[in-house]
Formats: sequence, C-alpha cells, structure tokens
Amino acid sequence: MSVEALSIPIESREKVIKAAFEGTVIITREGAYSPYSKFRVGAALLAVDGTLIKGANVENASYGGTICAERTAIVKAVSEGTRSFIALAVVTDVASPISPCGICRQVIREFCSLKMPVFLVPSDYPQPLKEGEELKPGFSEGGVRDTTLGELLPYSFGPEDLDLPRSLS
Repeated sequence: MSVEALSIPIESREKVIKAAFEGTVIITREGAYSPYSKFRVGAALLAVDGTLIKGANVENASYGGTICAERTAIVKAVSEGTRSFIALAVVTDVASPISPCGICRQVIREFCSLKMPVFLVPSDYPQPLKEGEELKPGFSEGGVRDTTLGELLPYSFGPEDLDLPRSLS
C-alpha cells in the first residue's frame, strides 16, 4: 500500500527533525523518564501554524501507565488547543529509524491526515552516504525513513468512521 504524502518545504522538514532531537536530548535529560526500558524517544509535531510541539517518553513501573513520546506531544498540543498537524518526526537513541507503536499510531490518527509525512530519524542523523552509495527506497538524506501515517496504519479506524450509518440485523 502506498499513500501519497503531503508535501512540506525542506525547511519545515529540518525544523521538525531538529525539534524531535531536542525532545530526546533536552527533555530526556531534564524531564523524560525511561528507567525501565532505557529506550529514549523524542517526537515533534509540526502544527499547521508552524508551532512545534515536542514530547519524550515517560515510563511507569506498572508499564501500562507509560506514555510514549508521540502521545506526549499529541496530548500537550491538544490540551493547549492545537489539533491540526502537518508533520511528525520521531527519533530514538539507536542508529536505526524506529516506528511509533500501535497505540501511538491510533492516537496520531485521531488528529492527523493519513497523508501526513512522518519522518523516522536515526540517532546518528545525518548519516552521510558512503562514496558510490545511493539512497535506499523510502529513505531520504541523512538516513531518515520517510513515510506517512497511512503507510504506518493501513485500513485505519478514525473519527469519521463513527459517523457511518449503522444497522442491526
């Protein structure tokens, strides 16, 4: 399945990627909490008005009480009245692009277009291409995996589905 991504300017792409790193580095050191998994994650949402909302994962000993970086960013934004977004970047502390978990994908779906670009960023961004190396399909400069919410959550259930006619047989 391939979902056409909305296009955003390169400056906006770089802005949201930088903010995701700030979510990991700054927030994680000073405010995020990952003593159980030791897996630090930062996320940044770019709102339609250009505002950046950063989040980091916050773990809990019960595990079920843990909130991921992506949901932290969404909750911060929505609780402050921002509900329209044009891009998301996610970065972890490993050198591979990592995708949001299933719960995060569904929460993101509540507020974001299926065409919204999602940038999965390696911790060692920007990864330089080696001489003669070409970009892998689905990746852009710096080792970023470029995808969309629709690709991450195919056949999704969203708010509009609640308005569909119902029948009992």
